[in-house]
Amino acid sequence: MPSITYGYARVSSKGQNLDRQLDALSAFPIDKSNVYADKASGKDFERPAWHRLMGELRPGDVLYVLSIDRLG
Repeated sequence: MPSITYGYARVSSKGQNLDRQLDALSAFPIDKSNVYADKASGKDFERPAWHRLMGELRPGDVLYVLSIDRLG
């Protein structure tokens, strides 16, 4: 099965804007349907899009994240 490329973006609060991260992810070969984004704190992993993404990722897939701090 071929690998799939995904992207993940997160901002900490509803007042922040995801556009900068999403624009940067668009430079990579990621189908728009495979880009996941959350507006949630990094204090825990109670993030809906993150959980959906984790349900999709398989060994060999590629995940682009602009900065490691967007994961936690």
